[in-house]
Amino acid sequence: MNVISISATSAADRSHVERRRLILEAHPEVRKLFGKDDVTFKITAGIFAGQLLIAAILGWLGLAYWPLALLMAICVGAFANHANFVVIHDAIHNCVFESTFANKLTALLADLPNAFPTAMGFRCYHIKHHSHLSAYDYDADIPSRWETEWVGGSTWRKAVWLFFFPAVQLARLSRLKGTVPIMGLWTYVNIAVIAAFDAFVLWAFGPNALLYLILSFWFSVGGLHPLSARWLQEHFAFGPNQGTFDYYGPLNTLALNIGYHNEHHDFHEIPWRRLPELTRMAPEFYEPLACHRSWVALLVTFVFDPRYSLSTRSENVERASAAQAIPLPAE
Repeated sequence: MNVISISATSAADRSHVERRRLILEAHPEVRKLFGKDDVTFKITAGIFAGQLLIAAILGWLGLAYWPLALLMAICVGAFANHANFVVIHDAIHNCVFESTFANKLTALLADLPNAFPTAMGFRCYHIKHHSHLSAYDYDADIPSRWETEWVGGSTWRKAVWLFFFPAVQLARLSRLKGTVPIMGLWTYVNIAVIAAFDAFVLWAFGPNALLYLILSFWFSVGGLHPLSARWLQEHFAFGPNQGTFDYYGPLNTLALNIGYHNEHHDFHEIPWRRLPELTRMAPEFYEPLACHRSWVALLVTFVFDPRYSLSTRSENVERASAAQAIPLPAE
């Protein structure tokens, strides 16, 4: 397997733009999948209620039961909060409601159990990830040089990097160029809503309740949880001539099909519930692509296999990086 290190560039990987064009030519019926899915909001409300109930019970038990809060966060809360991140992701692409305002409110509701304001900050930078995929100066998914140099191929450093991934990803934002200001009105609203909700949880249920939500957030993104392998699956090179990889394993049910990442980059207008249908409509475009079947296996492989480091990218990203970025349609 040939892998290379990608240097800084202001261009982007256009492979998804080309595949989108070819799929629409071969399967124009794919356009029927475009649209909104308000079932996502119902799922969001259910997750919120469930997380609040668990937090309330753990808070009632008291801080002495913090090991139970930790166990519940790893086994239950991480999956719930990770699903909420997928909701935030779909809301950012306006795939829940017609109204941008309603989509923002949905994202805020999904963000409440995270105990940290993430939705609007993510919104500011995620669109750049699509329009400037794999461009160092614009894509927050690309590891910073200091990350790459410090981690290297070391097993324990890769493990530490994954454990602290929520903090690492936040630190990347300072290097990006040409992004919209993160501290807009909706960011302040996001901060205020989360602060008020955290204060309410602490006042109503106690510190163990808030601890559970914080731990649920942490393990939904990092913490060496199997879900943290999602960040490895999406754009790290585990096959030649391919810059984006899918996950077609059983956890997609709990993760709201976030593993269908090539499909999403090809057609960001398709809500998460319809992405498997896209794969079935255009199998000749997706079945030949390398994919992952297990996040657990991927996590173990990345950490322990010295062939993989944070500089690993596949060859086609280097070739595609010479092309101009194609911006997404304005909201």
